[in-house]
Amino acid sequence: MKHPVRMLVVCAAALIWLIPFAWMAVASLRPDVSGTEDLASLLPAGPFDFSNYREAWASGRFPLWYLNTTILCVGILIVQCVTVSLAGYAFARLRFRFRGTLFTLFLMQILLPPAVLVVPNLAMITRLGLYDTLPGVMAPYFASAFGVFLMRQTFLSLPRDFEDAAMIDGATRLQVIVHILLPLARPGLVAFAIVSVTSHWNEFLWPLMALNSPSHQVLTVGLASFTSAAESGGSWGVIAAGTALVAAPLLAAFVIFQRQFVASFVFTGLK
Repeated sequence: MKHPVRMLVVCAAALIWLIPFAWMAVASLRPDVSGTEDLASLLPAGPFDFSNYREAWASGRFPLWYLNTTILCVGILIVQCVTVSLAGYAFARLRFRFRGTLFTLFLMQILLPPAVLVVPNLAMITRLGLYDTLPGVMAPYFASAFGVFLMRQTFLSLPRDFEDAAMIDGATRLQVIVHILLPLARPGLVAFAIVSVTSHWNEFLWPLMALNSPSHQVLTVGLASFTSAAESGGSWGVIAAGTALVAAPLLAAFVIFQRQFVASFVFTGLK
């Protein structure tokens, strides 16, 4: 009896989790129903159309926002893959004094709320002349305590046989990391890439503080300004359509690559 009850609880939780997405999809496809009871209904009467999407696309600068957000996420991920891989290898394979202490101190970054770091990060990028630039938004995320922890655990789970054989044949540590360990640790890198891209795609507070020019806005900040204008007119369908346009790439990527996503998290032990 435990297994059916567990499945029922999981299905109920999934249904509750899906309700906001269902409302967003329905609201974005129905005609303007401002001030009517259909506003909160998941099954409104009447035909559906894509007028809200057309209006949202015309009202916002979505091509620019998509471009800036993609550059931001990809740029951060490229640098992070280098830094977390090298640091993860150092903590997993190298022997040096105070390694455990340094690793513990490094992981303490995870305990810090992101809002606490906004002011010092803002002061730093201003001194570096990176305020109101995409590299300035990227810079604080080039190192990731979570990524280092994940790659350290991934490297510890890999056998040392191939690594030792390559070192005997004269390979350098960098060659061992690039040509032997990273291919074996690809599921761990994929899992970290999923977490990194998702978090920075949805990041709002830091881009809001670090960017000022409309030409540098990312999706979340652009959606906030777009939503403020739409709310004043009660255009909830347009707001839902704009929100769907922001969430659509991540949802589509999950649907297409869901097996790879699940396999990567199973490999790394993330739940």
